Amino acid sequence: MPQRQSRKTFADRLDHLVGQLRSRILDGTYAEDDFLPAESALAKQFDLSNNSVRKGLEQLVAEGLIVKIDKVGSRVAANSSHQRTTITIACYPSIERDVAFTELLEDFHRLYPAIRVKPITASPLTDSGSYAGTIRESVANGTADLYTVHHMDFTELIAEGAAERFEPLVPAPGTYPFLNERFAVDGTGESFVQPLMFTPLVLCYNKDHFAEAGLLEPDSSWTWQHLLDSAARLTVPGKRHGFHFFALSDNRWPFFLLQTGAGFARDDCGYYAPTDSAQLLGGIRLCGDIIGNRDVFPPYLSENQPEATRLFAEGKISMQLATYNSLNDLKREALRYDIAPVPLPTSGSPATLAIAIGLMAGKASQHKEAVKLFISYAASHEAQRAIRSRTLSIPACKPAAEAAERAESAQPNGQQAGLNRPEHFQLFRDIIPSFRWHADLGLPIPLLKPLHRLLKLYWSSMIDDDTLLAELSRLSFPLGADRAEQQHG
Repeated sequence: MPQRQSRKTFADRLDHLVGQLRSRILDGTYAEDDFLPAESALAKQFDLSNNSVRKGLEQLVAEGLIVKIDKVGSRVAANSSHQRTTITIACYPSIERDVAFTELLEDFHRLYPAIRVKPITASPLTDSGSYAGTIRESVANGTADLYTVHHMDFTELIAEGAAERFEPLVPAPGTYPFLNERFAVDGTGESFVQPLMFTPLVLCYNKDHFAEAGLLEPDSSWTWQHLLDSAARLTVPGKRHGFHFFALSDNRWPFFLLQTGAGFARDDCGYYAPTDSAQLLGGIRLCGDIIGNRDVFPPYLSENQPEATRLFAEGKISMQLATYNSLNDLKREALRYDIAPVPLPTSGSPATLAIAIGLMAGKASQHKEAVKLFISYAASHEAQRAIRSRTLSIPACKPAAEAAERAESAQPNGQQAGLNRPEHFQLFRDIIPSFRWHADLGLPIPLLKPLHRLLKLYWSSMIDDDTLLAELSRLSFPLGADRAEQQHG
């Protein structure tokens, strides 16, 4: 009996079948309305099972090259020799930086030349000012087939009952389980998102600045007092400050609240109030004290996260709160830097803010098979490994994310990555138990905006402790808000 073929050999034969049939359709060997050879004949020719042949034919159906006719066979689709299926993906503006999206699309197009993926940059143009609102509009208008989605947007969409507008998805093998759980619908376990990447918030620091100041580098024992003491010694008046972060980012300021272990709970009247006012106020004060400390924190008003990271790249600050995604702004910079866990909270367990991004498919798409094919590719080990080698982002596929560093240098196209990767890049593996999510605050996502406004007033000394606590005890949706939002809060 012949030895069983390896999985790779099987995959190669299946790819060969699809590639050969695709080429013969595109070059006219199989003309429009021609029938392909029977599945049994293809199985014999390419040394595959009938089930495997069907899988390959389904891929050609997704590409719009053939049409399956029940009990008859597979017929070449009209205009298939020159027509391509085009699907549109609505993306966050940072997707190019975060996953080297152009290169990822080029890889996909080489594998599936009959499908084109057209990216459009989504922006919060709705009255709500949220990307979830942009996705709602896009779904209603049919302007996109699939979407990149932040876990906050997913939480907001599901709370509004929008799940029926999206295709259920089966997460790819190898995806971190905690990411699948983050994108699962409570009570059903059903998922509508394929995780693409994730990141925790970490402390990023300039190694040369620490060496010049004669300071030991940060480690997992650091408290906020350690950070502030070191930041004071790292600050050089007129030249640089010791610490900075983009305080307006929804991926930064909630971290200080999450570290307290306190949150919000809804009362019988529909208001949201702190579960522990003293603890929550402590985290709010800490954030305000840091950003108001002119001895260590610059008054520079960053307009976005890349601009804040630019200060670090230029050596104008020594430490910053960063995500792995934001480290991509440093991947070509000639500076010595590293990362460490965020400082420990005053009380409680280690905690950091985590962020996850995934792909979601619209149920109304006219090209569902092509959409699922792209999602499947983006979640594949090959594509996830490409993200790992081309960027400093963390792919959702565990084997790809935790791949040995010695494999980094080889790009799929043979080029060298040459990324300025921090020495402790694999830190994320050790701090997974400390991950906290925006939803852990216990607030509906739309209420983060009015909460942030209150905090900005407090940090600007425009309201005092008592006023802040009084306002925090009656957070609610504004009058006229959609009733479904209140019910799903």
